[in-house]
Amino acid sequence: MDGNYIESAIEAILFASGEPVKISRIAAVLGTGEEDVVAAANAMRDRFSFERRGVRLLRLEDTLQMCSSPEFADDIRRALEARKPPQLSQPALEVLSIIAYFQPVTRAYIEQIRGVDSSYTVGLLADRGLIEAAGRLAAPGRPMLYKTTNVFLRAFGIESLRELPELPEVEADGDDRESIQNAISELLAREVEN
Repeated sequence: MDGNYIESAIEAILFASGEPVKISRIAAVLGTGEEDVVAAANAMRDRFSFERRGVRLLRLEDTLQMCSSPEFADDIRRALEARKPPQLSQPALEVLSIIAYFQPVTRAYIEQIRGVDSSYTVGLLADRGLIEAAGRLAAPGRPMLYKTTNVFLRAFGIESLRELPELPEVEADGDDRESIQNAISELLAREVEN
């Protein structure tokens, strides 16, 4: 199948969808292999970036999605009269980091690491679509498990959780709350500097 046709079809499918679409679904629809879809998507992503186009193609785990280029965010906001979403607070970033690195996790586990009630923050992150329920723990009370979403990947500009920086070494065993808090604080400080 012609590479230009594959690229054009991918662009049309993703534009019409507005949501992430599985690579396997695109390959099945086009009657080609997933490796052809990934190669075409990579070429499109590089070309869109090089040409400073108004759209970008993102790969989020096993899906592809079109989005607007970050450098035009202010123009888009003004054109659509949308307000800039508020930045995440330090507690929200801490909770998000814990979920990202240790997922799926319960709220009790998050609170054990942070040492404070995190219900409001977990609810806020879920409302923003950065985390979602991932089932229930097979334990008394069947507490909810949480994991990050594709919105999280997109917001932090990564394709996969494997791209997260390594968590600094934690002293003692994995249950040492203070060591984990310090490690996450160091990680957040590095990320803010970059």
